[in-house]
Amino acid sequence: MLKFVEDGQAYPEKREPTLRAEDFHEIADRFPPEKAAEQAARCSQCGVPYCSTHCPLHNHIPDWLKLTAEGRLREAYEMSNLTSTMPEICGRICPQDRLCEGNCVIEFSGHGAVTIGAVEKYITDTAWEEGWVEPLEPGAPRGQSVGIVGAGPAGLTAAEYMRVAGYDVHVYDRHDRAGGLLTYGIPGFKLEKHIIMRRVQRLKDGGIVFHENFEVGKDATLDELRNKHAAILIATGVYKAREIKMPGAGAPGVEEALDFLIASNRKSFGDDVPEFGPDSGGGRFNAKGKNVVVIGGGDTAMDCVRTSVRQGAKSVKCLYRRDRANMPGSPNEVKNAEEEGVEFVWLSAPKAFEGTDHVTAVKATQMRLGSPDASGRRSPEVQPDSDFTLEADLVIKALGFDAEELPALFDCPDLSVTRWGTLRVDHKSMMTNLDGVFAAGDIVRGASLVVWGIRDGRDVTEHMHRYLREKNQVEKVAA
Repeated sequence: MLKFVEDGQAYPEKREPTLRAEDFHEIADRFPPEKAAEQAARCSQCGVPYCSTHCPLHNHIPDWLKLTAEGRLREAYEMSNLTSTMPEICGRICPQDRLCEGNCVIEFSGHGAVTIGAVEKYITDTAWEEGWVEPLEPGAPRGQSVGIVGAGPAGLTAAEYMRVAGYDVHVYDRHDRAGGLLTYGIPGFKLEKHIIMRRVQRLKDGGIVFHENFEVGKDATLDELRNKHAAILIATGVYKAREIKMPGAGAPGVEEALDFLIASNRKSFGDDVPEFGPDSGGGRFNAKGKNVVVIGGGDTAMDCVRTSVRQGAKSVKCLYRRDRANMPGSPNEVKNAEEEGVEFVWLSAPKAFEGTDHVTAVKATQMRLGSPDASGRRSPEVQPDSDFTLEADLVIKALGFDAEELPALFDCPDLSVTRWGTLRVDHKSMMTNLDGVFAAGDIVRGASLVVWGIRDGRDVTEHMHRYLREKNQVEKVAA
């Protein structure tokens, strides 16, 4: 250990931009064994591991780095698996630069952080290949069932822990495949789909029952599910696209980011996607041969621009109202996008979308950064007389997501929500205002990170278990 002075920071090699832009495979291979051990050996084994402190899951990072450096890879996997239900997924899509790696002690000393995410990915991918990932073993049957609405990170995590605790678990999801945004929102070049599907299959093999293509409020009301199960967890995430109000916003060719990404991911699965059209181009969600303008600066916007490149767009531009330093998306994603040919139009905001039968251009204006807003970020202001026009055949709005109107959607007007539309919970119990109905993940905290969804899914199981145990005791006394 402590080799951070001798050995420098290293990442797995990325494929050449021109090659990786031709497919949806992940852009980097995983570490060779000797490189993973070398990078893990750079850990300083500091007394106060800020990497663990700033990980929402509080993963035992120094411990499994030490085990990796010593060649004890199976033990390293078992250690990483203690705190996370999806370590190979977090290793791929967590913003390590803002979490564990960004708070690495040797990063502060100027030696470059240990590349923790790449090592985490290597450990768990190896575990799958070697057969170290054990089947989900249900606990002793408790005679109670739980219903989980939403098969994203929070819902899947809670389902696993509750099944291990011995409950009958039913997961309800609107899509035809489980995984939520892991499956349909994140492109394959960041997270290949078989990675998610093998996790889901492990849960199915463990006896968790998945009800796919199931819409609460349509196929059953929330109250009907409450009558069927001893407890309910709502973990739907937030899917409602934020609106942009300006002339031409409803024109054909002005599309929502999630609709575009879902169509592309379905195509990657080999599904028939009529709105994608033929591979040669022309479909509503097919960027082939089109001038694409993506509006937004988060990771969803980065997913859209990089997906457009792979679909064969004629040009791809990202319009963002702040500068690079104030962009909410991952700096690594911006760099990857630029390498693949995406042009960023900084300090610019749309004013209108031109075209009658179909969008033809985006009318925009230049911005400048003024005084900080309530969040501390400098507010963008319009620069007078600075209008310009960008040619566009496809405009993708990637402005973030809000909560859907769940009381109406679930036909449950008594369900309490905050002024932001997220579910109101008692944070000591993670229960909503309805007895036995819990909530976790983005539907409570708002649009956030996958790792926080996993953390919330892990935390809520403790509260659900306590509630169900007490409920069972009351029922036994009453009987």
